[in-house]
Amino acid sequence: MTALEGQTFRYSVVVPVYNEGVNIGRFCEQASRLPSGGEFLFVYDFEQDDTLAALAGLGPQEKPAVVRTVKNRESGVRGAIVTGMAESLAPVIVVMMADLSDDFPKVDEMIRRAEAGADVVCASRYMRGGNQIGGPFLKGLMSRAAGLTLHWFAGLPVHDPTNSFKAYRKEFLERTPIESSAGFALALELTVKAHLSGGHVEEVPADWIDRSAGSSRFRLAQWLPHYLRWYFWALRMRWTGRRKP
Repeated sequence: MTALEGQTFRYSVVVPVYNEGVNIGRFCEQASRLPSGGEFLFVYDFEQDDTLAALAGLGPQEKPAVVRTVKNRESGVRGAIVTGMAESLAPVIVVMMADLSDDFPKVDEMIRRAEAGADVVCASRYMRGGNQIGGPFLKGLMSRAAGLTLHWFAGLPVHDPTNSFKAYRKEFLERTPIESSAGFALALELTVKAHLSGGHVEEVPADWIDRSAGSSRFRLAQWLPHYLRWYFWALRMRWTGRRKP
């Protein structure tokens, strides 16, 4: 049991970190402007992660009111996100990156849509009003192609299901097993599962800006098979009804 159990939070923000000390001060500055009633969980892999020292060096006025550092129960970004989801205490969970790439002003709307009944709320770079600024060309091209073809051919009601910046209802997460074993593929998996199980999936337009400091842990070649598993499952389900991914 944590010291915070028994407290009521409107939402939890899960932030997987890996040596994000250079970015975490600016992240916390922007996070402090988000709606009140939230808790922020920074999930780390190892005690020497420079994010921890940078967080400890921030004053109370430089970060959100409730900040928790949580040790990853596994390893890697997939484990960090799943650990943060499990440790979260609010009925709505938002997953964000510490590299300042996500669109902070959209968090309030994403929370409100989840509170209104959406199981998954996707921040979309590829719908009208969304935008992607910077980033590797091939990664962006493949992400856009995957999102749009799943929208057109698999019937997903969103345009950017691979984006990790999402809000989830915790009740949905508690009844939905996560089978992805690496990387950020769980974002696509959960979106596809929510839609195909008859859940409610929505999207909001959002900007994505490539990091300006630190290094990314995204590994396209290593993680691509994990995305393809859920990509082809969604297509197969639409056209054949076969459920095994």
